[in-house]
Amino acid sequence: MPIDPSLYINRELSWLEFNARVLHEAFDPRNPLLERLKFLAIFSTNLDEFYMVRVAGLRRQIAAKVEHFPPDGMSPAQQLDTITKRVADLMELQRKCLTDVLLPELQEHGIKLVGMKDLTPDELKTLDDFFESEVFPVLTPLAVDPGHPFPYISNLSLSLAVQIFDPATGASRFARVKVPKSLPRWIPFGRPNQFVPLEQVIGANLGALFPGMEIRGFNTFRVTRYSDLELAHSDEDEDLLTIIEEQVFQRRFAEVVRVEVERGTPPELRELLLGELLEDQPPEMPALTETDLVETGPLLDLGDLMWLAMLEVPELRDPPLVPVTPPELKDSSRSIFAAIREKDILLHHPFDSFSTSVEHFVNSAALDPHVLAVKLTLYRTSGDTAIVRALTEAAQRGKQVAVLIELQARFDEVNNITWARTLEGFGVHVAYGLPGLKTHTKTVLVVRREPDGIRRYSHIGSGNYNSKTARVYTDVGLLTCNPGIGADLSDLFNALTGFSHQAAYRTLLVAPGSMRRRFTEMVKRETEHARAGKPARIIAKMNALVDPEMIRHLYEASQAGVQVDLIVRGICCLRPGIPGVSDRIKVISIVGRFLEHSRIFYFANNGEEEVYFGSADWMPRNFDRRVEVVTPVTDRRLHPQLLALLETCLADNRQAWDLSSDGTYAQRKPGKHPVISTQERLLVNSWGLQPLPPDKENGDLEPYSDRPTTTQSAVPTSSS
Repeated sequence: MPIDPSLYINRELSWLEFNARVLHEAFDPRNPLLERLKFLAIFSTNLDEFYMVRVAGLRRQIAAKVEHFPPDGMSPAQQLDTITKRVADLMELQRKCLTDVLLPELQEHGIKLVGMKDLTPDELKTLDDFFESEVFPVLTPLAVDPGHPFPYISNLSLSLAVQIFDPATGASRFARVKVPKSLPRWIPFGRPNQFVPLEQVIGANLGALFPGMEIRGFNTFRVTRYSDLELAHSDEDEDLLTIIEEQVFQRRFAEVVRVEVERGTPPELRELLLGELLEDQPPEMPALTETDLVETGPLLDLGDLMWLAMLEVPELRDPPLVPVTPPELKDSSRSIFAAIREKDILLHHPFDSFSTSVEHFVNSAALDPHVLAVKLTLYRTSGDTAIVRALTEAAQRGKQVAVLIELQARFDEVNNITWARTLEGFGVHVAYGLPGLKTHTKTVLVVRREPDGIRRYSHIGSGNYNSKTARVYTDVGLLTCNPGIGADLSDLFNALTGFSHQAAYRTLLVAPGSMRRRFTEMVKRETEHARAGKPARIIAKMNALVDPEMIRHLYEASQAGVQVDLIVRGICCLRPGIPGVSDRIKVISIVGRFLEHSRIFYFANNGEEEVYFGSADWMPRNFDRRVEVVTPVTDRRLHPQLLALLETCLADNRQAWDLSSDGTYAQRKPGKHPVISTQERLLVNSWGLQPLPPDKENGDLEPYSDRPTTTQSAVPTSSS
C-alpha cells in the first residue's frame, strides 16, 4: 500500500547530504590536517561515481520518457534540477575548503602546491629536465580542425584545452593535450613536501608540443561519462564473463554526463567544448547544456589529493591503527579450528586484525591436511592477497576449492575478471553467480574431516574479503561451526554454482529468498508486542535505508509504540520525528576516520532478544536483486558485545549526526557531557565496552551551531 510521497526523502538528495557530511570532515579542525585533506579527496571521488551512475541514470530515464517515479514523487527532471543546485553549493564549499582553509594551513606546516611562476631558475631547470625526460615522450597533442575531428575524451581524464595562433596563416586553433594518468599528479622540484601540479608543468612547456605556434592560453577540463553496466541477458546468452568484458569495453564510449572546467575558462572555450562533446553524444540522449558544465576552483580531479594526504607527516595524521588478535586466537599452539569448536568467535574489523583472523582461517584451511573443501564468495578483493594465495595453495594441494566471483562489482569488474582467470589457472572452480543477481554475500565454508565425522566451519561477515578495506571499514564477522549455519551455506553454495530454486533455509536469512519476509515478520512482531504492552524495540545499523515497504513497516511500528533507533551512515529515505507517524524513530549517521560498513539488527522481542548481522542493507536491490546473507547470533553470550557497540553508536556526540524530518542533518556536540566518540572508543576496545556516562540521552545533545550542517544554506564560518 503506497504512502504519502511527503513521508519519503529522495534517494539521490539523501546521498548528496551524506557526501556533504564527508565534506564537513574536511572543515572540522578537530581532525588532523592531512586527514581533512583525505576527506576532501573522498568527497570528490564520491561525487564522480554519483555522476557516472546516478545522474547518468536520471538522464537516461528522461531520454526514455520513464514515468515511474520514486516513492517521494519527484520526476527525473525535478531530481536533476535539484541535484544541479545542491552540487553547485557543495562545489563552492569544496573550493573554499581547499583554497581558503586547507592549503593555507598546510603551507604553515611546509606542505605546499606551488605555481610555475613561483619557482627559482634552478627549480625551473629541474622541472624542464623532468618534462623533457619523463613527460614529453608520453604526451600526444591532438589538434582540432577540419582535417582533425574532435578527439575522443576518456572518462574522468584530465585534459588541457590549448588555444593556439598560427602566425603563418593567422588562424586560431584549438588542441587537446591529455594529462597522463601514468605519471604522478604532484611533481617534486627540490623543496621538501612541495609540489607543482603536472598539468602546470605541461602547460609551461606547450611550446615544445606545438613548435612555431603561438600559445594564447590553456585551461584544464574533465569529462564524466555514464559508467554503469547493463546486463539484460538470459540463460541462453553467451557466458557472463564475455558479456562483462564487452560491457566494460563499450562503456568507455558512453555518453558524457558532466563537463568540469576550471574557474576563468573563457566563454568561447566553454561553448566549443559543449558543442564538440554534443556531437559525441548518442542521438537519443538529452543534449549537453550549460547546466551540465560544472565550474570548479583552480584544480580539477581533487581525488588525486589522496596521494598528498598520505604524506609521512605523523603529527598531521591520525595515530597508526594497530589491530589486535582476538583473544580466542592468540594461542598459536592450537589450531584455529579447535578455537572455533570451543565457541563462536565474533570479529570486529579494523580493530580486530583481519590477517590473524579471517586470512588465518582461510590459510589454515588451505594447509590443513584434514580439510576437504573450501568455498568462498569474492565480491571485491585487493591485489595479491593472502586469501587468493591461500585458495590457489588449497587447490594445488588437491582440495575441492570453489570461488564465486562477482563480475558485476561496480568499477571492480576488470580486477575481478583478472582474478577469476588467475584462480582458474590454478585449478580453482570459479563460478560467476546467478543471472540477473549480484552475489554480494560475504561467506566462507570450510569442510573438514574429524575423528567424529565431517564438520563444517563458517565465516560470515558484513565486509569484503579485502585486506585493504579491512583496515579502514568497520565490519563484523563470525567464525562458527554451528551445524545449521554450515548446512545452510552448503545449500547456498550449491545454489550459486549449480541449479537450484531453494528459497528456504534453516538458520540464515538469505536474499532474494527469505530475507525480506523474515525481516518484515520481525518488525511486525515488535509492532504487535508494543500494542500488547510488551517490551518492544528495534535497533538497526546499516549503510542505507531505502526500501519503501520496510519504511512503511517501521512507521507502523512507531505508531504502535515501538522505539526505533536507526544508525544509517549514508542514504536514508525515512523521515523521523513526524508527529503521529514516526515520533518514536530516531536516525543518526556516523562519519569518521573509518567507514561505517557493518549491518547489525536488534529486536527486543518481549525480552527474548534476537541479534543479526550480515551483508545486506534495507534497500530493494539487497532484498530482491542480490544474493545476501544475514546470520542470527545464536550464541547469546555474544549479544552484549554487539549491544555495547550499538549503544555506543547511539550515545556518540562527536561523530554522530541527527536526521530531522525535513531531510537535513545536524552534528551533535557534547555540550556539558563528556565526549563520546564511537570510533575512538573502539580503538581502545573493539566493542565499545566502556562505561558510558549516566546522562547520555539523545535529547540532551545539541547540534553544532558554529560549523556547517548539511542544510541547503550551509557555509563554513571563520571559526571553521
